[in-house]
Amino acid sequence: MCGIIGYTGKGNAAKIMLDALELLEYRGYDSAGIALLGGNGMRILKSAGRVGDLRKRCKGQDTGGHCGIGHTRWATHGGVCDQNAHPHRFGRVTLIHNGIIENYKELTEKYHLAGKLRSQTDTEVAAAVVDHFYTGDPYSAIRRTVLKLKGTFAFAVLFDDQPDKIFAVRNVSPIVAAITPDGAILSSDVAAIVPFTPDYFVLPEFHVAALSPAGIELFDLSGDREEIVWQKADWDVGQSGKGGYPFYMEKEIMEQPKAVQETILPRIRDGRPDFSEEGIPDRVLAECKRICVIACGTAMHAGLVGKSLIQAMIGIHVDVVMASEFMYNDPVVDGETLVIAISQSGETIDTLEALKFARACGSPSISIVNVRGASIARVSEYVIYTNAGPEIAVASTKAYTTQLAVLYLLTARMAAARGLWSEKTLEGFMQELKRVPDVLKQVLQTKEEIHRLAGAILHARDVFMIGRGLDYSILLEGSLKLKEVSYIHSEAYASGELKHGTIALITEDTPVIAVVTQEKLKSKELSNIREVQSRGARVLLLIKEGEALEEGEGLSCVYRLPRMEDPFMVMPASVVLQLIAYYVSSDKGLDVDKPRNLAKVVTVE
Repeated sequence: MCGIIGYTGKGNAAKIMLDALELLEYRGYDSAGIALLGGNGMRILKSAGRVGDLRKRCKGQDTGGHCGIGHTRWATHGGVCDQNAHPHRFGRVTLIHNGIIENYKELTEKYHLAGKLRSQTDTEVAAAVVDHFYTGDPYSAIRRTVLKLKGTFAFAVLFDDQPDKIFAVRNVSPIVAAITPDGAILSSDVAAIVPFTPDYFVLPEFHVAALSPAGIELFDLSGDREEIVWQKADWDVGQSGKGGYPFYMEKEIMEQPKAVQETILPRIRDGRPDFSEEGIPDRVLAECKRICVIACGTAMHAGLVGKSLIQAMIGIHVDVVMASEFMYNDPVVDGETLVIAISQSGETIDTLEALKFARACGSPSISIVNVRGASIARVSEYVIYTNAGPEIAVASTKAYTTQLAVLYLLTARMAAARGLWSEKTLEGFMQELKRVPDVLKQVLQTKEEIHRLAGAILHARDVFMIGRGLDYSILLEGSLKLKEVSYIHSEAYASGELKHGTIALITEDTPVIAVVTQEKLKSKELSNIREVQSRGARVLLLIKEGEALEEGEGLSCVYRLPRMEDPFMVMPASVVLQLIAYYVSSDKGLDVDKPRNLAKVVTVE
């Protein structure tokens, strides 16, 4: 959830941290703060609100110095106020935190902290425990504290008497670190590192990193020095800016043709899907008896599309399980169950814990993630990276379509590994998949037409979306997008369920978005559309080019989708739904990239 930054070196620490916090604001934006350690001692500046409010707080203040830590918060313990904003200081210790300390109440009692704390946060309790153990040896204090904690955490810590040094430790919640040309930097996200260097490392769990202007040292909790395993970011700093667009969401929607192409093409060899670079043997795909997809939110919706594809084309059973519910529903997974974990960040805590459980049960696993070296990637047996580049907007767009692209590739490879398709069928499927980037470009070239269509729901209080089969799967995602960024109540329904209760909610004030892309279901879907029209609903219809509509259908809002084979119509339809949500939000004057109450990366359960 929260964004963490730390810098020590020759540069202006305050400027570096404030700039980084603006980039990290999608991880949490209800308050922000920085702490600077230098010759004038410790200075802490923090504010409820956005990083822009923190910048105003810093004006006219002493923000000189070359060592500091910063934080942008998404509240979990304690309300949104200056007092609860990070960093938190107790005694000689100043600390920022991403995660949740589950036993903070027990620690408060054990170390007699009642009446001594100035905030309502679990983080200040952690700072107090570090201070309790601190006798001049940072490693000992951190090690002894970590052994007392229950929960997840990523800490960056300053000690008053350790000038120019930042210490970091983590459990589950992410921290990455790097050496810059003039010092060292750490963050909760690679996006804040790449402006300085493409080379970084993921801090291993229960290890302590010590950053100084001279570099970084890594130790395990026993105090033994460890070698750092370096990685290289696969995108450049130019990808993390807005590129002239008013919002990251629009930029990321427009990047989808390239992102999908860069996800697909490296995994096609001689016209066939190929996962040799990922080291995935065909036996994993050929021998599993069932598949369990574990994911949350948008990633789960991608999994539902994968379920439809695999069950229809491979003929094996696929479960798609909300990762947050997986552990509490007595899951049945075993050595014959292929588990596919999907997560943009690779840090989604519910998905990570569910994947660990499945692996303990002996299930082979493939993760589909966008961030190299992420926790889910490291836990999984095999990993497929989506090559989408940085996704900054809270509402996911290009991560979703690249996840779909990987699922199409997996479906084709599974069919080939099982000997289910002829060479002609496989060739035709792959040719159609390679068309996707160009088809997405066609859709994006009509974005002004889509903008006009979005006006049909701009002032709606409720919106319903209806479809069948694959169309229903993508409408779940389209509905989520609209809810996330426009705050319009939106629900997606399988069309056939309308008469089982939902149609009671349809009135002339309720716009309905209908998607009709599957030939075998067209007549049934059009019948369902007439049902809602007869109740006065205005229908916005997405339908394939060339599909005939009878005169008198009463459809004033129709968008013609570029024609593809039915299984691939998910792709262009999804982009149209993304753009509708985007334009409704921007036309309402909302902060598209940072919807209220939401954070990009969910690292607490």
